[in-house]
Amino acid sequence: MSSQRLPKIDTSPPINSSSDSFDRTGFQKRIPVLAVKVSPSKAGLFLKSPIMRGSLLQLPKIKSIVSDESKPDERLVLLGTDNEELLTPDVRQFVRQEGLGLVSYIVNLEYTYWTTDEILDAILPSGLPEGTPTSFTTAGHLAHVNLRDEYLPYKHIIGQVILDKNPNIRTVVNKLNNIHNQFRYFEMELLAGDPDYVVEVSESGCKFNFDFTKVYWNSRLHHEHERLVSLFNVGDVIVDVFAGVGPFALPAAKRGCVVFANDLNPDSAKWMQQNVVRNHTQDRVRVSCEDGAAFIRRIVREAWDNPFPALGLPKSATQRAREARQRSITVSPQEGSRRISHFVMNLPDSAISFLGAYRGLFADLHHEDDFVDVYKQNPIVHCYCFTRELEFQGAERDIRQRASDSLEYSLLNIQNLHFVRRVAPNKDMYCLSFRLPNEVVF
Repeated sequence: MSSQRLPKIDTSPPINSSSDSFDRTGFQKRIPVLAVKVSPSKAGLFLKSPIMRGSLLQLPKIKSIVSDESKPDERLVLLGTDNEELLTPDVRQFVRQEGLGLVSYIVNLEYTYWTTDEILDAILPSGLPEGTPTSFTTAGHLAHVNLRDEYLPYKHIIGQVILDKNPNIRTVVNKLNNIHNQFRYFEMELLAGDPDYVVEVSESGCKFNFDFTKVYWNSRLHHEHERLVSLFNVGDVIVDVFAGVGPFALPAAKRGCVVFANDLNPDSAKWMQQNVVRNHTQDRVRVSCEDGAAFIRRIVREAWDNPFPALGLPKSATQRAREARQRSITVSPQEGSRRISHFVMNLPDSAISFLGAYRGLFADLHHEDDFVDVYKQNPIVHCYCFTRELEFQGAERDIRQRASDSLEYSLLNIQNLHFVRRVAPNKDMYCLSFRLPNEVVF
């Protein structure tokens, strides 16, 4: 018994270069092969036989057994060649003994067969940077690409192919170099699909709605959101200084924390408030829209004078429904914690420059009678930042120096410096975490 693997069939799509448009009907390929006519009862025998191993047609998304259109009561077992002489003697003998004869068959490949990479390789001219620009991130039904200048003449074709090949995508946009300086979101241009930029994203057990063109959202930070929230304990008071639409605030609330969440961008604050209600966390999240430094200085007093009530663990949908039916029962709210546990500062481009807002944070508050009992420990700050130092030791020195300068206090020992991700070939993102020193807050 012997088996022999047949020469590989060329399934590459036809070259169809154009910078203006492309014709999907031009992506067709006819591949002639041999087929063994068999009765339905023998079809499985051909698939399982060791003799036929290496001789059957093996193409992605193409079945090896098809119906015989000329005789519906028979099947065709497709082989990986159109040349009978390439079949081994054992294969030919097996076909004669178990089959009903060899016939010619045409495998038709169309536009839907090929992947995004394969189509773009056939469309885009040679000489462009290696690799096709098919990488994208998603936010709900929207795909977001960041095209290099060399690919911009072909941007609408690229967008259309991405749209065609991803059935869950309805809108494809390209990030432009222009960035809204105040609110730090990128301008977009529509490449293909519907101009519908209001998306729904599910993350960490929460649902977020927002206008992708008006707020900042990065799906690549999903694991970082989860990592940081996992550090919080039930009942912790969290202050999210640059909260966006709530990717830290809402999961923290779901975990059992209470959150003062702020963003300077009115659109972010608007969508965050809607997301708070939609995720049934309105008793755990208070939304603000103001400058980050002013928010830091103000919120300590608000948390002290007007704390969240003691809430315990979040309630399930069933529990909420039961309480809605028992509205006649009223329970006096108990006082919750007035101590802020964590400050989150997720504005990596400039968050370090806001650290000076913590100087004298407790200057007024520490005169309160029970302040020492409440603030047995100072809050922890989690400050996101960028650095162009790509080695960890260099990054640590750079971040520590800039943070110390802004804080006007030397952070000799960084509590924790966590590498988040590489955002560009020469730019990394980190999260600096440290407990506020007494020398800073008093």
